[in-house]
Amino acid sequence: MIDPITALTSAFAIALILALLFWPDKGMFWQLKIGRQASGRVMMEDALKQLYDHEYRNKPGTLKSISGALELTQDKTTHLLEKLINMNLVVFDQSRFSLTNDGRTYALKIIRMHRLWERYFADETGLTAMEWHKQAEQREHTTTIDQAEQLAKYMGHPSFDPHGDPIPTAEGEIPPQKGMPLTKLEEGNLALIIHIEDEPAAIYAQLVVEGLNPGMQIHLLENSSSKIRFLAEGEEIVLAPIVAENITVLDIPKEQEMEIPSNSLADLKTGESGEVVTLSKSCRGMQRRRLMDLGIVPGTIITNELSSPGGNPVAYNIRGAVIALRKNQARHVRIKKLETAKPNK
Repeated sequence: MIDPITALTSAFAIALILALLFWPDKGMFWQLKIGRQASGRVMMEDALKQLYDHEYRNKPGTLKSISGALELTQDKTTHLLEKLINMNLVVFDQSRFSLTNDGRTYALKIIRMHRLWERYFADETGLTAMEWHKQAEQREHTTTIDQAEQLAKYMGHPSFDPHGDPIPTAEGEIPPQKGMPLTKLEEGNLALIIHIEDEPAAIYAQLVVEGLNPGMQIHLLENSSSKIRFLAEGEEIVLAPIVAENITVLDIPKEQEMEIPSNSLADLKTGESGEVVTLSKSCRGMQRRRLMDLGIVPGTIITNELSSPGGNPVAYNIRGAVIALRKNQARHVRIKKLETAKPNK
């Protein structure tokens, strides 16, 4: 005969296990179900984003191109696109997928969230350029419209993300694409970088290392099938054409050429001084604010006081204070070398 206390204990344990598994909204079964639904929604939203990107750049939205962009098998991509067709967000015609009006509105909402977050991470945090996209990808699917509007208001309603992509308005308006790939620029011409593509990540990482950013003026020196060579902020940069293809530029007349100093703070030798002209556009967010808080602003005279045994960091006299900066920080400071100068007091 089963002991009543043992039976009661067993019944309680079974009830507790069932509650943990199947309690509405909180149980493991429901959490797994919600997780699968959220994952499915994220994939559908990513597909809508990719279809809009194809449309914006006048590329055909084929099964192969969409599956490649999403890094999914063609079978899984087909199943995903069929769902979107059934939801009246996507149409299929002549071997191509395209957005309906409802699909385009939905896609622009997600794109707005993503680009607002990228701008926030670039300007308001210490995250590196390689982290902006990943963090924005995580936030875009959980941000509400009200939260997006609060974020936009906080940043002064920015028009572009840090890569130069336009941020759709709350009404879903977005300017048409302009510019051309750097590979199409003619030798000897001047141009303004207006966009840097952040995918694939491997190519974007190389552009980040080179310190390239929207807003930089470049002077093309060589355009061949093997390399693209140009000046950017006084430094010569050489890229493979496949990498340069990810940079969009706007041709500008020679009379609009900006006078950009060829030296950075890192070029000063011990005892030499220079006058700050500007901070590189690749210096953003907390790093930019820190340098400005140290008094590194246009017109400031800075002297290289002492180098460490390994040459990095270097001690600089900035407005009477000795500040140590590493070379990767000093390279952001564009200067005009001085013959003889006394540091600012």
